[in-house]
Amino acid sequence: MANIFSNLLSTKKDRQPLSNTTLLLTITIITFFAMYIFAMTVWGEGFLNPQQFIDLFNNNAYLIVISCGLTIVMITGGIDISVGGSVALITMTCVVFMENHGNGILSSVLISLGIGLAMGIVQGFFISYLKIQPFIVTLAGMFFTRGMTTIVSKVPRTATQKAFIALKEHWIDLPLIGRYAKNGNWIPCYIEVGVIIAVIVVILLWATLKWTRFGRNLYAVGGNSESALMLGINVQRTQFFAYILCGLLAGIAGFCYLLHTGAGNASNASGAEMQAIASSIIGGTLLSGGVGSVIGTLFGVMSLKTINNIVVASGLREPYWQSITTGLMLCFFILLQSVILSIRKKKLGTMAA
Repeated sequence: MANIFSNLLSTKKDRQPLSNTTLLLTITIITFFAMYIFAMTVWGEGFLNPQQFIDLFNNNAYLIVISCGLTIVMITGGIDISVGGSVALITMTCVVFMENHGNGILSSVLISLGIGLAMGIVQGFFISYLKIQPFIVTLAGMFFTRGMTTIVSKVPRTATQKAFIALKEHWIDLPLIGRYAKNGNWIPCYIEVGVIIAVIVVILLWATLKWTRFGRNLYAVGGNSESALMLGINVQRTQFFAYILCGLLAGIAGFCYLLHTGAGNASNASGAEMQAIASSIIGGTLLSGGVGSVIGTLFGVMSLKTINNIVVASGLREPYWQSITTGLMLCFFILLQSVILSIRKKKLGTMAA
């Protein structure tokens, strides 16, 4: 094991060493594919069905989006546990407005973005400018949004508007990916509209983190806020906009969730904030800040859901087994990150000497 880590960390003299973000991203991707190939080999059946792989995206498009939002704030050294409540409030509000007031799809999109943006602005202001602990602020935000969801409607609501249902049920076929049925007919795989939204979000955020000044500022603030301040970076403003972006992504995630389920419920996205944090960590984002990647977070979501599918395929269908394996997987990745970064730090220190 030590030799494997050493090979991953080794670099040629004429090359720059991998950044911590790239290194942890590489490990996450390798781990995911190794896990999925193992599942295909041992259990086969569903894991060999390409639609089951595509359903990792279909069923979790909203989780990918809010996990990316968590990655943004975690890179700055912050946290946001209100995103699940925001998703629930958005879905319920959109359904009620569509059913009771005849609002259309565009209005629902604006409501989703408005609620997410409002939560991001308020929480970001308290955290960045009033210096209140992120956990306390977003914990209050979580209770507020869950309570407001019940105020909007005490009973679950289902969207029945024709235009929305048509968009919800609009599946995009992937003609080159699929399988043959027993009768010999070709069955193409399909993706939902929410997946397209999630992929666009990931690409835009990846480009933002990689090529923009704002992205570089996020890493600088999370790595060392005092050093970032000395470099002329406006730390408070960077943190503020990180939470605004996270809130905006929660708004997008809420609409994606509504597109997938078509219903508003006070229990919607229950525990999603913890899954998003776990996905970000598995994807290589450090809780201490300064390291992270939305591509890694994407694979973190897929890894988390793949391990849940493996648990079900093993015959352990009770929900608590999924919670146990998620906890063990999270601990494993935290330990793996600590070991790898420790070895890397020693190796780079030796090379510098």
